[in-house]
Amino acid sequence: MPDIITLGELLWEMSAVASEPGHYTLGFAGDALGFAVTAVRQGASVGLVTRVGNDPFGAQLRVLLEHEGVDCAGMVVDERAVTGGRFLHQGPAGGQRSEVRAGTAASSLAPGDIDGDAVADAVFVYASSLTQALSASANAAVLALLREARAQGVSTAFRVRLQPRLWTRSEAREAIAATFALTDYAFLGYDDARNLCGSDDVDVIMKWAHGLGAQVVLLTRGAEGVCISQGAGADVIAMASFEVDRVADGAIGAGDCFAGATVARLVAGDALLDAVRHANAAASLAVRASGLAAIPDRERVRQFLASQV
Repeated sequence: MPDIITLGELLWEMSAVASEPGHYTLGFAGDALGFAVTAVRQGASVGLVTRVGNDPFGAQLRVLLEHEGVDCAGMVVDERAVTGGRFLHQGPAGGQRSEVRAGTAASSLAPGDIDGDAVADAVFVYASSLTQALSASANAAVLALLREARAQGVSTAFRVRLQPRLWTRSEAREAIAATFALTDYAFLGYDDARNLCGSDDVDVIMKWAHGLGAQVVLLTRGAEGVCISQGAGADVIAMASFEVDRVADGAIGAGDCFAGATVARLVAGDALLDAVRHANAAASLAVRASGLAAIPDRERVRQFLASQV
């Protein structure tokens, strides 16, 4: 059985070719995709719980994930809905996107999709607020996953991502508060944390997250690194990031990569700070080129870390 069970959304992604108007290149994305592929490449086994449509996108996503070594036993093919996706364009104001996410297969995720036996055999479960924002039933599925894990003594990890197109800030606050009460390891981006708690002070953010129930808080700050709090009242530890000259167009999300690598290394038995340093390195390598191919495997990360000594 997989070490990690993750629940989330998969997306097709059409990126406009700037030199050829009307032409697009096909890729794949989604909070669950970057997390799962990164965790597998760091040595963990991962089972994915998701829903896709009975369409070519869903079929290609299964082939891609199985090729990466992700257990897709929890991937349901929904005959009544399509796989979600988005179109990416470059405009005068920068990147623009048009999304197809409401009413998609992933939005029908529900508590019944959770396999209690698979959760009981896992070491960690993981989900993100992007999945919660899809629908009331998807939100319920995330909470059901974390509750089942807690009941089975399995560690829980949760990543906060705000998506204004999907829900309001007040809706996000309510859902995240309920989720943090079930969260052992909380992953937060600094901008999202400021928006949610109303302060840009790191200590205040940590106090807010712990006050809602999160046990360990990992606050990512981009080029400024990550701040780590291992419990309410604990000293905040600041860890520097690795320098990246330029983030490539079409790079996989650094946050998904960071979370996947951290959880994978915790499963492997690394101490928290060692896991975070490994994840920092993995994320910095992943954003230097585009697509899933840029996500490094465990050995490449180790070689990179050795070169930094």
